[in-house]
Amino acid sequence: MNLFRSVLFWLVLAVLGALLAQVLLQDPGYVLVRYRGTDYTTSVAAGIGILLAGLFVLVLAWTLLRLPFRAWKRHRERQARAKLTDGLGAYQRGEYARAEQLLKQAADSGDAEAVARAHAARAAQARGDDAAAAAHAEALGERHAGTQAVLLAQQALARGDANAAVAALDAPKAQPLSPRGLRLRAQALAAAGRSDEAYGLLGALRQQQALPTAQLDALQAEWAAQSLQQAGDANALADRWDALPQALRTTPGVVAAYAQRAAALRWDEAATRSIEQALDAQWDEGLIGLYGSLPVSRLEHRRAQVERWLPAHPSSPALLLAAANIAQAQGQWPQADSWLHRAIAQGAGAPAWEALGNGAMNTSDETRARLAYANALRSQRGEALLDLPGRDLRQQIADTAAIEERDEHGTPRLKG
Repeated sequence: MNLFRSVLFWLVLAVLGALLAQVLLQDPGYVLVRYRGTDYTTSVAAGIGILLAGLFVLVLAWTLLRLPFRAWKRHRERQARAKLTDGLGAYQRGEYARAEQLLKQAADSGDAEAVARAHAARAAQARGDDAAAAAHAEALGERHAGTQAVLLAQQALARGDANAAVAALDAPKAQPLSPRGLRLRAQALAAAGRSDEAYGLLGALRQQQALPTAQLDALQAEWAAQSLQQAGDANALADRWDALPQALRTTPGVVAAYAQRAAALRWDEAATRSIEQALDAQWDEGLIGLYGSLPVSRLEHRRAQVERWLPAHPSSPALLLAAANIAQAQGQWPQADSWLHRAIAQGAGAPAWEALGNGAMNTSDETRARLAYANALRSQRGEALLDLPGRDLRQQIADTAAIEERDEHGTPRLKG
């Protein structure tokens, strides 16, 4: 297509030239130039030729005059590129002082100012000179406002000032933000306790492919959980929970954050129901452990749920520990004690031993409590456990099977 256009242009130009030549040959014309009392006469064709020759001489003279300046400019550009390359190489090798010096020189004498100053600032920050890093960022000015905002945000986050990072990225001159700037803004918002706003940026981050999909998915769950924990009241908590996609409402970390915040707001039913729905969708030891230790009421309801889950997960240490916690909350220490032994047998470890020690203290059995607390520490360290008084540990664990009862359908349930 370009070749066709070029051929067509030259054909049209040739036709126009031929027409002009024919006109001039038929009537060469007459040109009179009078300058300071002197007359100069010539034909139109000669006048055009003289004019073109004069223009050519002027262009040639201008080109010759510019040659030294253009040569000097190319020399400076080559030097700047060499310094930029050497500076980036020094930065990669960890030679931060040399890298900063070379990159500063490249920024002062080359066209790659934004890249050079940005890496000079990072080199200064890497060697611990925050003042120099800030000076490099400020030197970018409004010429490279977006790069400057990113640098200032990175420096603010490095010193733990998330609000300053958000302010730098929200500056009107820095808009629209680059993918890196958008990612930093979301990170700063989350660090500033505004995770609901950070969560709202996930769509733009995905659209701009600012991070790998797997990392964005992890951040989505993390920011969703933080947003729920930061909800100021029950209405805000409910709105944020309802706005989450269904997949997140069964993600253990997100469900745990919602349940804990709901429990703190005395919204007991919502706290327990969210965990129950998540566990029915996918079993998670962490969630069932939280279910048994939530500071909420509804003890009978939770006890019935534990009995419902037992046939499917009879060896779950977290479920057995949850059963013990509920029994202890109901004031049924003998049943809780038995469940704790079974949880220990299934590997519940230090939490179960600690609960056993707490129960023993509540019943004024100080000797047993001390041994249980000691075993809690030993289990964390991987040391051999101590026997409780009256019988050895293996015997105590072996007869915990007697704690189960079954209803007329054969379903296990808690005694009492």
